[in-house]
Amino acid sequence: MGGAERWFVRFLRAIQRAGDPVEALVRTDSDLARHHLSGVPYAEAPMRTVWDPLSRWQVSRYARRSAAPIVQTYMGRATRLTHLPRDPRKVHIARLGGYYKVHQYRHAHAWIGNTRALCDWLIEQGLPHGRVFHIDNFADEPLARDDAVIARLRAQIGAQPEDWLMLHPARFVWFKGHANLLEAFARLPRQVHGRRPRLILLGDGSLRTDLEVQAAQLGITDRIVWAGWQQEPAQWYHLSDMVVFPSLEAEPMGNVILEAWSYRKPLLATAFRGAREITAHGKDAWVVPCENPAALACGMEQMMGEARLREELVEHGAQRAVADFGEATIVSRYRALYRQLLGA
Repeated sequence: MGGAERWFVRFLRAIQRAGDPVEALVRTDSDLARHHLSGVPYAEAPMRTVWDPLSRWQVSRYARRSAAPIVQTYMGRATRLTHLPRDPRKVHIARLGGYYKVHQYRHAHAWIGNTRALCDWLIEQGLPHGRVFHIDNFADEPLARDDAVIARLRAQIGAQPEDWLMLHPARFVWFKGHANLLEAFARLPRQVHGRRPRLILLGDGSLRTDLEVQAAQLGITDRIVWAGWQQEPAQWYHLSDMVVFPSLEAEPMGNVILEAWSYRKPLLATAFRGAREITAHGKDAWVVPCENPAALACGMEQMMGEARLREELVEHGAQRAVADFGEATIVSRYRALYRQLLGA
C-alpha cells in the first residue's frame, strides 16, 4: 500500500462520492482486496505476469463483460493485461503516473498523465496528441487529529518536547532519495535553534538494511525513527513538525507534496520533475537541488529557524491543496473527460 495504491483507493471512493458507480478489479489476495476496498464493489484476478496469456484473457474478459463504459487501468500490469476492441461504447483509458516504456501502453484508446511534463513526453513518444490528457492527482481530505494516538506515538518513539520531528514518508527505493537525506541530516548539529532534530522514516523496502548501515556509519542512528510501513499515515503527519521529500529527478509526481499541503505541514522538497511543475519555491514549498545533501541540510536548518517562513509555506500550500488539487476539481475533470470520450 504505497502512494500509488493509496491513490487508487482514494480515486475510487471519490468517484463514488460524485454519484457514479464503480467496480474494481484487483490482484487476487492483495492488500487492496483484503483490507482497503470496503464499500467498493470489486473482483479479483491472479494477474500473474504481463506475459501470462491466461491472465490477459481473464482480465480482458472481465472488462468486456462489465457494463462499465469506461475501463480505466492503473499501474503497468493492469494496462498491459487489458486488451479491448475499439468500440465507442467502451473506452479503455490507461492512467499513467510514470515514464514507462510507451509501447506497452499503445493498445489503450486514450491516456491520462498526472503531470503536464509526462503528457508532453507521451506525445513525444508517438502517442496521438488528441488522445493524451493531463489530469492532476488530488489531495485527500486530511483525517482529524487524534490526540490520544499522537500521545501514544510520541511515547512510542520517545519524543521529547524539544524534539523537532521531520517526516519522510516513502518506500525505501532509490529514487526517493533516502541516502541523500541521511547524509544531509548528519550535517545538522545535534541542536538547531534550541531544538533537537529527529528524522522519522515512514516506510520500508529493499534498501532498509543499506540505509541502516549508512545511518550507523554517519553516527545518527540514535536520532532516526524507523517507523516501518504504515497503512494509514495520517497521525504521523499530525505528529510531525515538517515534511521532507528529497526525491531524485526520476520521481514523476509525488503524492507526498499534496499530503503535506493538505495536512498543513511545511514542506522541504528537492527540485525533481514533479516538484518543479507544481510547487513554487518560497511560496508553498522550500525547494533545493536534487542529490545535494549540503543544500538539503541548509534547507532543514533554515526552515527550523524561520517560523514566519513555515507559516507562509503552510498557508499557501493549504490553499493550493483546495483550489488546484481539491477532490471536486479533479473528479469533475475526470467525469468531463469520460463524457467527451464517450461522445456524450
